[in-house]
Amino acid sequence: MVTNERDIRQQLVREAAHRMMVAARTAPKGKGIDIVEIGMATDEDIARLSEEMKRIAAETGLKFFLRDAENILQADAIVLIGTGAQTQGLNCAHCGYATCAAKPEAVPCAINSVDVGIAIGSACAMASDMRVDTRVMFSAGLAAQQLHFLGEKAKCVMAIPVSASSKNPFFDRKPHEAK
Repeated sequence: MVTNERDIRQQLVREAAHRMMVAARTAPKGKGIDIVEIGMATDEDIARLSEEMKRIAAETGLKFFLRDAENILQADAIVLIGTGAQTQGLNCAHCGYATCAAKPEAVPCAINSVDVGIAIGSACAMASDMRVDTRVMFSAGLAAQQLHFLGEKAKCVMAIPVSASSKNPFFDRKPHEAK
């Protein structure tokens, strides 16, 4: 039996996305406290994400949301990485406040944001090892956060659309005009 790569590509991309999720989970966390949230959107959830991005574009006037909304429709999966909000008690002042107690609740703990960044780096390294196409997107992450794809407490959500094609569809992107 001969299996054509085209017939199993979507399955292989989703398997790569699963490995990216594991890489994000096993990434180092500040103080060893794991409050990182990780998920994967596929099929109709990618379409919902795209629609939410278009809504955000209309609301904010940020046209790159329109471009990215069309762009993610070329993904077979989108890995989502965010964090809960939990002050780590280090009084490091990286958030701009001298102590954790002085930090307003609305201001994110910098260590939480760093944890998301490290998890994204680990996920993207795995994607590279698996030779799949990706791009980290703030726009799709914000839409996923507003749709509560990782739960209502997830903050600082970033999205990594994943594809396998002859050319990465997430680069050399053309801007879209608002309609």
